[in-house]
Amino acid sequence: MRSHDRTQAADEPSPEAIRAGDEAVFAALAQRHRHELRVHVYRMLGSFTDAEDLVQETLLRAWRKRESFEGRSTFRAWLYRIATNAALDFLAGPARSREVVTAVDGAGAPASSALAEVTWLQPYPDELLDLAAPDSGEPHAVAIARETVELAFLAVIQHLPPRQRAVLVLRDIAGWPAQETAEALDLSVASVKSALQRARATLRENLPERRADWGAATSPSADERALLQRYLAASRGADLSALAALLREDARQTMPPHHLVFEGRAAILDLWRPVLEGSGAWGDWRSVPFAVNRQPAAVNYVRRPGEADFTAVNVDVLRIEDGLVAEITTFDPQLLPGIAPTLEV
Repeated sequence: MRSHDRTQAADEPSPEAIRAGDEAVFAALAQRHRHELRVHVYRMLGSFTDAEDLVQETLLRAWRKRESFEGRSTFRAWLYRIATNAALDFLAGPARSREVVTAVDGAGAPASSALAEVTWLQPYPDELLDLAAPDSGEPHAVAIARETVELAFLAVIQHLPPRQRAVLVLRDIAGWPAQETAEALDLSVASVKSALQRARATLRENLPERRADWGAATSPSADERALLQRYLAASRGADLSALAALLREDARQTMPPHHLVFEGRAAILDLWRPVLEGSGAWGDWRSVPFAVNRQPAAVNYVRRPGEADFTAVNVDVLRIEDGLVAEITTFDPQLLPGIAPTLEV
């Protein structure tokens, strides 16, 4: 949570200068806010690649609409309004299906998991989140707290109707007052308050109980990093017993975009066993520590029999509770081009 910035930055040009500036000047000013806008749109969409595209669209819209900037809000707030509405336009359009799907377990029976139901969910590397953090030197940058980018939170808010989602993000994360939120979304203040109440109720019903304990953490804790190292070692050694010791009995694994849920330690081990053990084993494993969405993660590589090189096969993102892995969200490494850590063999 944060308070909305309603004062013009000391180094921000006047509205007249912004309206009259050439494209290079305008682009340089807008670029200062690019990283935090990308995080803002990412919260709205749940997709890193779509957020990157929509930020570019936002900056183009801002340039085309520059003459409408009157200075009643900061330039930053004006960009946020454009970005939010660009995201709403995207969600209303045919660019990609945004219908949540019914999750199923390994036997094909219906299962309940927001993470498995949001097939477009993608991870956001911490090193890019850090570009929008206060110590990056960006003006007015938002601290990217774990509670606002954690995968479970993002998956749940994707279930909200788009405008309800926008109200939640603007009010509870960006810290906008109800009146300004209403103006940005062409809603009444009463509608904004009602939407926020419903959105908060949905979060309370669906988020992990221990989420409140994270506070404003902006990186995995020392204990979480230590558990991740044990996870890496067990993966490298294809040691199912060691992996089992790290999992809660009721642990869960999902693999967006697949809407499969593997419920419980036994189901997860049954999933891993064929690729780690026996004649069907994939080969030699290497795992490298990573961090996405302010959660500990591992990028897993395998060298298959007869091959000389290791190839990235997945990214495991861990949610840890009481010293054990409560949830694993597994992504395709293609979602992290040029960002995944280098493997040293």
